Amino acid sequence: MQTNQTKTADRMLQFRETLRIHALKATAQRLAVHEAMLTLCHASADSVAEWIKDNGRCKVSVATVYNILSQMALLGVYHHRMSANNKMYFDVNTNRHIHLYDIQNNEYVDFVDKELTDFIDNRIKSRKFKGFKVDSIDIQIIGHPNRRTSRQQ
Repeated sequence: MQTNQTKTADRMLQFRETLRIHALKATAQRLAVHEAMLTLCHASADSVAEWIKDNGRCKVSVATVYNILSQMALLGVYHHRMSANNKMYFDVNTNRHIHLYDIQNNEYVDFVDKELTDFIDNRIKSRKFKGFKVDSIDIQIIGHPNRRTSRQQ
């Protein structure tokens, strides 16, 4: 059985290989951003930069973090999405899944339901949209914590 530390090490090796394939250097900044993303899962450039600073990995500006995240999203390492608070969030999980978006705390949580995503994919793919071709389906469920799960201030 793999531990979280082993999984992270494996994912860092995979990341280094992705960088090599795309002729990109495995800089301290890129590695720190990826390590932060593996820990945070869904994050903005601000939160990644803060994690890197708090964990003393290297010095990096928010702009550099954003550029790295954007570049990695273009390579398919992360997905990205705009939140209701007009911040770009990046997602380390590139597998098919649905997002639950907490509009009060501006946080994403993965919701994996293969049966539901297969049903939606099949339903959409069976439809014709005049003058429009569907490239992908991205589902986001927007809500807020109910009283039982609200965070205590």
